[in-house]
Amino acid sequence: MIRALERKLLRDLVGLKSQAAAIAVVIGAGVMVLIIMVSTLDAVRISMQRFYDSHQFADVFADLKRAPEGVAERMRTIPGINQLETRIRAPVRLEVPGFDDPVRGVLISVPDGRQPDINRLYLRSGSLPAPGRSDQVLIAEPFSEAHGLEAGDRLRVIINGRLETLMVSGVALSPEFVYQIGPADLLPDYERFAVMWMNRRALGHAFGMDGAFNSVVATLQAGAAVEPVLDALDALLAPYGGVGAHSREDLTSHRFIMQRIETQEVMAVVLPVIFLGVSAFLLNVLLGRIIRIQRQQVAVLKAFGYSNRQIAFHYGQLTGAIVIIGTLLGIGFGAWAGRGLAGVYAEYFRFPDMVLTVQPREVFLSFLVAAAAATLGTWRAVRSAVSLPPAEAMRPPAPERFTQGWLEASSLGRVLDQSTRIILRNLNRHRFKASMSVLGIGLSAGLLLTGSYQFNAVDHMLDVQYRLVQKADVHLTFTDPSPERSAAELRHTPGVHFVEVYRSVPVRLRNGHSHYRTAILGLDANPRLRGVLDAAHRDLELPASGLVLTDYLADLLGLTPGDEVEVEVMEGRRQTVRAEIAAVVDDPIGVSAYMERRALNRIMREGPAISGAWLLSDRSRDGELFEHLWDVPRVASIGLISDAERNIRGYIEDTVLMMMGIMLLLAGSISFAVVYNNARITFAERARELATLRVLGFNRTEVAWILIGETLIIVLAAIPLGWLIGTGFAWLLNQAMTMDLMRVPFLITPSTYAFAAAGVLLAAALSTLLIARRLQKLDMISALKTVE
Repeated sequence: MIRALERKLLRDLVGLKSQAAAIAVVIGAGVMVLIIMVSTLDAVRISMQRFYDSHQFADVFADLKRAPEGVAERMRTIPGINQLETRIRAPVRLEVPGFDDPVRGVLISVPDGRQPDINRLYLRSGSLPAPGRSDQVLIAEPFSEAHGLEAGDRLRVIINGRLETLMVSGVALSPEFVYQIGPADLLPDYERFAVMWMNRRALGHAFGMDGAFNSVVATLQAGAAVEPVLDALDALLAPYGGVGAHSREDLTSHRFIMQRIETQEVMAVVLPVIFLGVSAFLLNVLLGRIIRIQRQQVAVLKAFGYSNRQIAFHYGQLTGAIVIIGTLLGIGFGAWAGRGLAGVYAEYFRFPDMVLTVQPREVFLSFLVAAAAATLGTWRAVRSAVSLPPAEAMRPPAPERFTQGWLEASSLGRVLDQSTRIILRNLNRHRFKASMSVLGIGLSAGLLLTGSYQFNAVDHMLDVQYRLVQKADVHLTFTDPSPERSAAELRHTPGVHFVEVYRSVPVRLRNGHSHYRTAILGLDANPRLRGVLDAAHRDLELPASGLVLTDYLADLLGLTPGDEVEVEVMEGRRQTVRAEIAAVVDDPIGVSAYMERRALNRIMREGPAISGAWLLSDRSRDGELFEHLWDVPRVASIGLISDAERNIRGYIEDTVLMMMGIMLLLAGSISFAVVYNNARITFAERARELATLRVLGFNRTEVAWILIGETLIIVLAAIPLGWLIGTGFAWLLNQAMTMDLMRVPFLITPSTYAFAAAGVLLAAALSTLLIARRLQKLDMISALKTVE
């Protein structure tokens, strides 16, 4: 008996190879997305934890103006502190041979001739600066690769206004700078930002910090609460210009990695659920129709003594074979694509090693999830097969009762040709089956829309940021708050057309139990080079008092215009004030707060001080401009807005759009699989009817139109439903990918809807061509012999 059922299983698989392959593609797509997401997520998480643990990554960080080394012993007595290390951190400007653009960086001290106890360095090549050497630095690997630097090369560096020539002693990685970005940047720029390490004594002498420090790192004892430690550090360092201790979670590098992990975790659930949900639906439709066609075969099997369990197991094997094929395809292609995505992440997240391997538990999870989707989709159809008594199943289904419908009674019915009336009559009489076909194709159209909407939305987001918000050419930051008259000096710089200054103050915003570390940007009331936009993307005039927040930050803190927020200033006198929320603005990139510049100066109890400037310049005279700024001691960094735009576009193309491209390709495959599967099953169900029409005198074109026209109507009806489903899927994906770095707007353009419709229509055209070939080969005698 078992051998007979196995032979039937093989015959069914061969006979249904096209439909089975189509559904295997859908299952494979869902598994592929699952493998990509889970395997890259594991690769990043495991690499991060391994690097952190092996190199003593700090739990707590604190920066300050200057404190004598004796303060360190008092900090070490704080309850909860395990290890504590002081260091010097100095902003610098560099001159790289053969590279004309301005380069900024940070120099961090290490104990003379040895590794630091906390945030140990991973040496990729070369060695630490030799003991007693004041002219050697260790450089970070990304900067080294960007400029082709290695041990023995020399750099010109401005430290504390003095020009020094330093030699590279080696190349390293640090757990503190896995995601290496500048202080005010959103994305890495390895060519224009450097991280370097120098002997403590040499850097202290060059930066005027002999016997003092301006940065603290510490690890905590097991089980120690972080907040009391931060409060104690703040209290100790406040007299020395402390700017607020913070935990690892607020470190820029770690926060970006964790946000990427959190986004990946959400996508690892949302995307496979969408894809495998569609495959469960298709399996339900396929197996349901197979069982209806094989109704009498089931009855014969029961009459010959096969039990309900054996028959259910037989159809379970049929489903299982499709699931296994699809899952294996998904695992293979997912591992291949996952390695590519892991390689992209390795460019941004600099771990000593990040190797993607598909773990056994991920393979097991893939089979488990695919099997669960298949079971969910087929149990009802299998249950209907085993519940029929043999005597009832031996009889063909009772003919349906048909009456004259609206089509026959209308004038439209008299105008349409016979083939078209057959199409409309069949759809009207089998409404449920037609509705399921519309739903299946609508789901595939929705996946196409979901995969394509972010391409236009990302372009719109970047156009807003770099055409309406960031209108300057050059961004300058100063070493310390400077007098406003510095702007007049900049206006007389070669190549400068217009100057706009700003004041930036680090703060911690609190509302109840919610808090967020950011900076208040003090701008002119009507800034020209740094737009502040409302929801309609119109320039907003900053009020004379009050705070303006980005909508993301306002939602995060639970604030609306008119509310008050506690502002803890992390600079200068470290006072805490309350400010009213004057407005909420739409900023697609970053998380900021804004205030009229002079109002911010009043809060700081200072004169008209500024922290930096934006310049509108003559790009043809960049060389003169940079040469002049190189000699200005107070200029800490020089940034080009065009470089920032290029970097963020590259990041999005490498990560977000790459993933969306994979998803779009899979969605296109699924669309074809769904449409073809529907057309193929319809052809199998109506082969006898079509052969009968040929015998009655219908030509091939008329018979083909009956099948093709029905498919076309179903596809056209499915497109609006697909738009609706896709809009919902896109919204879910948009919410899942919202993070500090950027918020892609929920924007679906008419071209996106048109693309989704075109994709489904193309799938329908290809399916029609394949079905038309089968119609040409239709064996009328064999078809007429089948039982209706």
